[in-house]
Amino acid sequence: MTVLTILLLACITFGTRYLFLEGRLPVRLGSNIKLFLSYSGPAVLTAITMPILFVHKHQLDTAVSNPYLWGALAAIAAAYKTANIYWTVGLGILAFTAASYLNL
Repeated sequence: MTVLTILLLACITFGTRYLFLEGRLPVRLGSNIKLFLSYSGPAVLTAITMPILFVHKHQLDTAVSNPYLWGALAAIAAAYKTANIYWTVGLGILAFTAASYLNL
């Protein structure tokens, strides 16, 4: 059953990607749908990162000693100031490592 589910999901994913990436097919999206889909990236990223940042050992962790929060805050500040992915990732990792090492 699990293998069948994985194969069906793979077919669905391939089909939807193929429809929109193949230039010879006459499938085009309207401007409203494109605008609606532009929000899917930030929504998925938020849904993935929030549990990593705030949930540890099955409990909500909003303490100042949480190194994930320090890394995220540094990455947000770097992204806002530099708009450079390398600086953003580097400073986020550096802040996370420093906060983990110093046990803030």
